Amino acid sequence: MQETQSAPLWRPSAERIAGANITRFMRQVEAVWGARVPDYQILWRWSVEEPEKFWSSVWDFCGVRAETRGERVLADGDRMPGARFFPDARLSFAQNLMRRRDASPALIFRGEDKVSRQLTWAEMHDQVSRMAQAMRAAGVGQGDRVAAYMPNMPETVIAMLAANSIGAVFSSASPDFGVQGVVDRFGQIEPKLLVLADGYYYAGKTISCLDKLDDIFERIPSIVRAVVVPYVAGAPDVSGHDRTVGLDAFLAPYAAGEIDFAQLPFNHPLYIMFSSGTTGVPKCIVHGQGGTLLQHLKEHTLNGDVRPGDKAFWFTTCGWMMWNWLVSALAVEATLVLYDGSPFHPGGNVLFDYADEAGITLFGTSAKFIDACNKAGMEPKRTHSLASVRMIGSTGSPLVPESFDYVYEKIKDDVHLASISGGTDLLSCFVLCSPTLPVWQGEIQAPGLGMAVAILDEDGAPVSDGEKGELVCTKPFPSMPIGFWNDPGDARYLAAYFEKFPGIWCHGDFIARTVHGGYVIYGRSDATLNAGGVRIGTAEIYRQVEQIDDVLESLVIGQEWDNDTRIVLFVRLRDGVVLDEALERRIKTQIRSNTTPRHVPSRICVVGDIPRTKSGKIVELAVREAVHGRPIKNKEALANPEALEEFRDRPELAV
Repeated sequence: MQETQSAPLWRPSAERIAGANITRFMRQVEAVWGARVPDYQILWRWSVEEPEKFWSSVWDFCGVRAETRGERVLADGDRMPGARFFPDARLSFAQNLMRRRDASPALIFRGEDKVSRQLTWAEMHDQVSRMAQAMRAAGVGQGDRVAAYMPNMPETVIAMLAANSIGAVFSSASPDFGVQGVVDRFGQIEPKLLVLADGYYYAGKTISCLDKLDDIFERIPSIVRAVVVPYVAGAPDVSGHDRTVGLDAFLAPYAAGEIDFAQLPFNHPLYIMFSSGTTGVPKCIVHGQGGTLLQHLKEHTLNGDVRPGDKAFWFTTCGWMMWNWLVSALAVEATLVLYDGSPFHPGGNVLFDYADEAGITLFGTSAKFIDACNKAGMEPKRTHSLASVRMIGSTGSPLVPESFDYVYEKIKDDVHLASISGGTDLLSCFVLCSPTLPVWQGEIQAPGLGMAVAILDEDGAPVSDGEKGELVCTKPFPSMPIGFWNDPGDARYLAAYFEKFPGIWCHGDFIARTVHGGYVIYGRSDATLNAGGVRIGTAEIYRQVEQIDDVLESLVIGQEWDNDTRIVLFVRLRDGVVLDEALERRIKTQIRSNTTPRHVPSRICVVGDIPRTKSGKIVELAVREAVHGRPIKNKEALANPEALEEFRDRPELAV
């Protein structure tokens, strides 16, 4: 169980609580429904017990724009899956993200130290207008797929908004995917239009994308047109590629004007997202426009306390769900702050520099980035103002308690540190932050409003606070996938989330609720170690190992051995450090002293690199397969697939 601290690391001031969006929302709920919701936990309980009242309140409070909402809020609410929110509504996701058309900034963009641009709301509107006209002329209509093989830049946002405005379905991948990774994803959904950049920058290098285009065309025959966005070249040469046009030529015939936003059903497909694909071809997860909009409005407005004019930033690529989540901050009339490239080029402080220069209010990143800053000895509190930053967000993997301490001691002491957790599967969060609650070391603050979060043991029984179990959701929510692409009878969809506990969403996280009402995630439950019959969360071991300065990062798996499972720990060490008996003893003592003897690894091995997905998550399952000599089904999902070779045929794992 998480140890109890005597005091939180941060507590919002009375003024901050009084001025929070969620405080106004609670007063509105009380006035409209006569419910008494004096604090977050009671509001959460009301939100899951009264879903129709809650979600209609979110719709009204956030000012959703729609041709019609309809009388029904929830149909078949006892079915999971099968429930339908706002089944009679017709609306446009894009229209809700384009509420302004003035000269204030909508998009601020940096591409490392090479490119710096800004678009106003009016300029963004004009670009979306022209792009939508060009897409229609290219034959794109409702239900067609538009795929973006793009960096995190303004044209990616514009392409998404244009596609949705005409009812097309948008899907994106980052340009660091190889051809096979693109084909594994886009090949399944058969896009009609491909939007791609001519190249991108990473760590000071310029990398071309055009050399992959002919191969992509050959292997995805559904693409009738490719539009090349200039990024690394002023006017990329597309003359050698069939069915390909530069962006300027694609838009040239069309003048900016009013946009005819298609008013679509609530569950009309908006995005096709992809699972990480580290154990097979990625699943194609289809999300509807209304559910995505409502969830993101709720999370940005009520949980993130984002307001019009705020500057919202998250370090992400277009291959991670956090890009889709971030873009929805436009619906709150916030300015999107986009960055593409390495977060450590040309120096370690580049993102903190950007925060000061752009006036970022929501600074989002990954737990790995925060840990890397800590390991590098960076102290932004001494070198930067960060006066504009109200919230620092973290996701991607569990944020360890020591990283909480680092943020408050070395980055900023008066800041709302928001560790959040959800997934591509729901395109939102199950557990996340609240601007009215204190931040306790190592804890995610609260369950998501309207999300019937519970924790069950292996037999499906609820666990007590402090006990670990499976994160589940017992009632429907609007951003449940509307299905998987090309999944007859929803067979794969049902198997993915409802097989373990029928009628209950099982998310696959190993989690515990704390005495403060917060949550601690102990890793993916499918990667949970089962040593000697005891379930051990991998995050418990990482927390201890990565407190040792000589260890830069680690990865732990369970190796099948002698009719049981033994724990194997892989470590990447600082330059010049060797794994001698003394260091191995330090690592084992650190783990044993702060967890249990069962957590202590049987073997510790040094590796030069830790394999990761392109969104930065370590891939325990792929490493486990490599150690056991089994094939890895989809290396294209990895940012550094070559790292897996270090894990095969290790002599120390044969004894």
